[in-house]
Amino acid sequence: MADQNSTPLTDEERAELEALRAEKAAREEAERARKERAELEALRAESKKAEQAESAPAPAPQPKNQAPAPRPADHEPRTFGQRMVMTPEETDDDGIPKMPPAQKIIILIVMVCFIGGGIYIWLSNSGLI
Repeated sequence: MADQNSTPLTDEERAELEALRAEKAAREEAERARKERAELEALRAESKKAEQAESAPAPAPQPKNQAPAPRPADHEPRTFGQRMVMTPEETDDDGIPKMPPAQKIIILIVMVCFIGGGIYIWLSNSGLI
């Protein structure tokens, strides 16, 4: 069976290839023009929005370090699962919420597995296991 890549193209095949390349280039150019038009429309809309925002009166600034809204007094108590996976309301000195208990337990289990794996590798390399 002859390899099709080793035979030269006929004049008809060459003309068809050139026509397909021209079609592809035209499609790519049309797609590029469509994207540019969409980008232009988006920029115009953004510019119009900015002009409207400049002409509208500015709302009163909100305080940045505002405390979170207090929880309603009639909320239901959390279940065991919720207490395990939800972040407690307390925060550390730096303002970052504390870790939920489930995350602490998972970290502990991973550390025990890591240390146990290291001991197993050490014992197996020593020939004790």
